[in-house]
Amino acid sequence: MQLPAGPAYRRLYEQLRTGILSGQFKAGSRLPASRTLATEVGVSRNTVLAAFEQLDAEGYLNRRRGSGTYVAHLLPEQMLTANYAPGTAPGHLIEPSRLSERGRVIAGTARMPLPAITGTPSEATAFQIGLPALDSFPSDLWARMHAARWRRSSRDLMRYNDPAGHRPLREAIASYVATSRGIRCTPDQVVIVSGSQQALEFCARILLDPGDPAWIEDPCYLGARAALVSAGARLVPVPVDKRGIDVMAGIEREPRARLAVVTPSHQFPLGVTLSLDRRLALIEWAARTGSWVVEDDYDSEFRYRGRPLAALQAIDRYQRVIYVGTFSKVMFPGLRLGYLIAPEELVDGFVAAHLSTDVHAHLLDQAVLSDFMEAGHFARHLRRMRVLYGKRQQILVREAMRRLDGALRIEGSDGGLHLVGWLPEHLDDRVVAETAAREGIHVWPLSLHCMDAELPPALLIGYAGTKESDIPRGIDTLGLCLGGQGRRR
Repeated sequence: MQLPAGPAYRRLYEQLRTGILSGQFKAGSRLPASRTLATEVGVSRNTVLAAFEQLDAEGYLNRRRGSGTYVAHLLPEQMLTANYAPGTAPGHLIEPSRLSERGRVIAGTARMPLPAITGTPSEATAFQIGLPALDSFPSDLWARMHAARWRRSSRDLMRYNDPAGHRPLREAIASYVATSRGIRCTPDQVVIVSGSQQALEFCARILLDPGDPAWIEDPCYLGARAALVSAGARLVPVPVDKRGIDVMAGIEREPRARLAVVTPSHQFPLGVTLSLDRRLALIEWAARTGSWVVEDDYDSEFRYRGRPLAALQAIDRYQRVIYVGTFSKVMFPGLRLGYLIAPEELVDGFVAAHLSTDVHAHLLDQAVLSDFMEAGHFARHLRRMRVLYGKRQQILVREAMRRLDGALRIEGSDGGLHLVGWLPEHLDDRVVAETAAREGIHVWPLSLHCMDAELPPALLIGYAGTKESDIPRGIDTLGLCLGGQGRRR
């Protein structure tokens, strides 16, 4: 294959895309393995993987772990192009409607990964990941504080406000992270956002140009992957082991990456903690190369043995770490409030990104949350939830061992809101998850989070939002789903 002029991964992407659209590569046909194609074309395997990743995100390819890379049966052009206007006769063609190239990337990334799942997560009876104990949230107290805040300052809350966020809430967050996470910051470095996903989108948007390389953990958090892909980044998957992201492997794969997105306190999805030597190595790499590190600290509040670990940002003496926190796990996801803590030189950029997107997050909820924190309710709620979630995790592990007779290997963890349940090798975790969903059990396949990583089949099992009485029944139902329904296709 002869490549046209231009950057290597983009040249290969264009050549493959042209071959797919021209019919050179037929729908459903299998492409050569990445190593084989790299040798044939004379480029690195990472270049091939980057081109495959872009084509997969845009909907031209389907990548199946352990099976290969295939041309999609239905191409984006077939889905996005209208040949005739409604009611017009053939022969009277109109200009087809199209998404932009970036729009196609975003739409491809947002595709439902498990189309066979029926129902919605809210209908699931057990084990949804990332869901806190909504049954134990002090809803009546929150409602009273909401009403009181509206009566007290309704007109002020009806105006436009600082795009960085409600000042009292930023002050409360700066005080909270100093105590709980060892973070050194001023309220001026805190920017309130509509959840951690918006924070990740802002980081990708203001720190990356299209084509810039960015490290991402492998296996990864899908929201981080979506944010990087939608910004046009070239993803560099970096393996994760028992000590967290392998910093030296990242340096070998792409030493000049512009950005690294990590979950150091409780890696998502594997749940490991980034070791101190790798934390220091990551920060030193960022300082040496002028790169940035995004620390997604999504559930560090929930640690069941000892105090929460210090944040990566707390040991960063070079100001290279952007810290991202969320209230979706500690309060409730419908609140849609999160925050980022930026180095001083980046604050204006993040505020401008907020101003150009939605001006500011919901102001009334910001004000009520600041009241909730200042009155001490937030700290008390966290203490109660740590005890509750520790208990629910213990029940999950105990019942899985008692009822599944080794069909699912699951071990307890020092923290977090979910556990990894390892399946027998002959089962397909996606098929098991689809089967369980039809029975009202919401588990998630680990393979969906893997890029290059080849891991045994496993399920992500949430426990925080599942009542103690529902755990045994959920385990029994999951056991039935493992009985021959999840064999590899």
